[in-house]
Amino acid sequence: MRPSLIIGNWKMHGSLDSVRQLLTAILAQSESMASSTRIGVCPSFVHLPLAREILSGSSVSLGAQNAHAEEQGAYTGEVAAGMLAEMGLDYVLVGHSERRQLFAESDAEVAAKFLAVQKHGMQPVLCLGESLAEREKGISSEVVLGQLNAVIEAAGIEAFARAVIAYEPVWAIGTGKTASPEQAQEIHAAIRQRLAEKDAEIAANTLLLYGGSVKSGNAVELFSQADIDGGLVGGASLAADEFIAICNSAD
Repeated sequence: MRPSLIIGNWKMHGSLDSVRQLLTAILAQSESMASSTRIGVCPSFVHLPLAREILSGSSVSLGAQNAHAEEQGAYTGEVAAGMLAEMGLDYVLVGHSERRQLFAESDAEVAAKFLAVQKHGMQPVLCLGESLAEREKGISSEVVLGQLNAVIEAAGIEAFARAVIAYEPVWAIGTGKTASPEQAQEIHAAIRQRLAEKDAEIAANTLLLYGGSVKSGNAVELFSQADIDGGLVGGASLAADEFIAICNSAD
């Protein structure tokens, strides 16, 4: 049976004081959680050192929201995967819809970041998702599987033994809208089937997360679906009580 994984993506939120308070509250409340549920948080780059200090010795994993594919160079404002690895991070998000949309990241760039993150011993959380226009055209699976195929072709199916996949419909991120459990399960099942076409064992063991306005009120139904192994949680992860309630929904 696959474990559950809940990752909080804090995006461009937080201050030194609020990060300290939030992590302290998460640590205090996570002690009573089921051991089969894993928790991770992805603060901003500038808050990673503080988060690492607070989380040291705990069961809460630490991740980053992005990484550059190159080892080093004249890339002002970017952070290389090797730099993040030196901080002892567990996860790095790659291909988040906001990166694809706002920063025009291509499938090829996402695949390169995926490879860079793995090269340095961290697990990429590969984000996949379609826009509202694409869903209304009935091509959700085609779009999502196309994004997945780009990484499979670049990294090989074996790479997914050390990766997590998060399906996040773009139209449900930060909008308050959520894919129904049935809609989410349909895409998750298609993702797992595509992996299974390459390697059944890897497909059976790869964690698939749902992201897109996950809240404590809808988490139980979402996480009860056969192919949904947890969540990539945005705004709701900025409140400790709500985040832990979501995590408890995965039991």
